[in-house]
Amino acid sequence: MSAELRALRKARGFTCQQVADALECSVTKISRMETGDRGLFADDVSAILGFLQAPAKLREELLKLVRDSDQRNWIHIGGKLPAAWKQLIEFENTAIAIYNYEPLVIPGLLQTDEYARQVISAGNRELSEPEVDTFVRTRMGRRELLSRTNGPTLNAIIDETVLHRPVGGPAVMRGQLHHLLAVVRRSKIDIRVVPFAVGANPGLEGPAMLLEFADQPSLVYLEGRGATGLLEEPQVIRSVKIAWQALKSVALSTEDSARLIATTADKLT
Repeated sequence: MSAELRALRKARGFTCQQVADALECSVTKISRMETGDRGLFADDVSAILGFLQAPAKLREELLKLVRDSDQRNWIHIGGKLPAAWKQLIEFENTAIAIYNYEPLVIPGLLQTDEYARQVISAGNRELSEPEVDTFVRTRMGRRELLSRTNGPTLNAIIDETVLHRPVGGPAVMRGQLHHLLAVVRRSKIDIRVVPFAVGANPGLEGPAMLLEFADQPSLVYLEGRGATGLLEEPQVIRSVKIAWQALKSVALSTEDSARLIATTADKLT
């Protein structure tokens, strides 16, 4: 499908930039569609085929493939190392801002290796020790982008429950909370906590990560129960952005959040 779009564009003598300009979208979006790194949507494909003046029969065939496809988004079910993890790493490294809400665990980009090992092992009992090691190394490798001068800003909101759940025991949790206090001092990292006192809120619907780019459409990453997905539908992006603002409005300030994290760490023995 993606190859057909690329072949048709080249046959018509257009560059990706010319197609992007005509459709008023980013050139990266067109490139992603042609390389298969982006979910294909009927409206987008229809617009491209129209601009490229595709023959009626080819247009009908390609649109049917898109509508019948079960690969609307980057969804991966089961397996050992999710394919979406590799794509997530790629997108994290090109993002300019990451917004991550977690109601159950410390966000992956902020986890220590000991904490990550406990979370990964508990989440999938079928993983062997070497496989757990691979997952942990992968997660720790993702953290490196936060140390780069040109890396993205990370805005994290967590539920207060996360601070009190004794993942791995007191020593592991104390190390994890101290790590949060260390990284929050960086200018590009903001960590906030939604306190117990807050009642019903959008966070009850579960975790979500929003990635924003300089010249590409935003993406939402979801993960849970062996399913991972990168979603780009406008309604999903809008919903997550609205939920994020609502969560930020009820969360403690950065300073008060740090004090709560420090107090919780001090109580661990």
